[in-house]
Amino acid sequence: MGRAVCAIVCSLHSARAVHAQAGPPFLTNDPGTPGNANWEINVGSMQTISHRTSSYQVPQIDLNFGLGDRIQLTYEVPYVLQSEGGVVQSGWGNGYPGIKWRFLDQGEDGWQISMFPQMETGGSQLARQKGIAVAGPRYLLPFEVTKKIGSLDVDFEAGYYLPGNGPRERIFGLVAGRPVNDRLELDVELYDDRVYGDSQHSTALDFGGRYKLGTGVIALFMAGRSINGVSNGQPQLIGYVGVQILLSDYGRRFTPDASP
Repeated sequence: MGRAVCAIVCSLHSARAVHAQAGPPFLTNDPGTPGNANWEINVGSMQTISHRTSSYQVPQIDLNFGLGDRIQLTYEVPYVLQSEGGVVQSGWGNGYPGIKWRFLDQGEDGWQISMFPQMETGGSQLARQKGIAVAGPRYLLPFEVTKKIGSLDVDFEAGYYLPGNGPRERIFGLVAGRPVNDRLELDVELYDDRVYGDSQHSTALDFGGRYKLGTGVIALFMAGRSINGVSNGQPQLIGYVGVQILLSDYGRRFTPDASP
């Protein structure tokens, strides 16, 4: 679950072709990109609390930059505080550089599909010894799909870690939601993460949303838990609280018409 949490990357810029609901604070990504020469910066705190271990990503830093209207460059990395058996370890976790390409764009009410190859970089030797990072690299190849169904925006993501320095793993995510008003958006997410040949298999249900605080600044929040039991280390609680900053023109100004 922790590896999937680290793969959170996406954006909410108004230049998107659709008002997609996935991306931070959720685990599922969507096909949205920031728009040409625009930045989306997400800074938050991610919590994963299970029967044996508590892990806090404080901060979780997610940087996104748009190249053209359909390409996004991403780098995401967390600083991890992990408690297990009364012992607390801390340090920088695995980084996730990546590039997203929305190769199908049928407009606001049509289909949107992207691919988002990412690399999980290897953690430092000290971080691996502490158990807060893993060896790398590993490569994740996910696809994201968005479609508006009635008043709901629905996003789906499926991805697979290619064989390499780490276990075989696949992810599925589904997010559905809608704006409540001009400032508030609420969503529900179902997310499944499976490591093949291991007992690590978690299906999580969570609720969250976004609230526009001001020009180019949006509050992010999410909370949920595993729905397939917690006896084998699945999370009793997952949560995210953070802020999203949207900047235009190479970061020279806040995005004036950003919506949640």
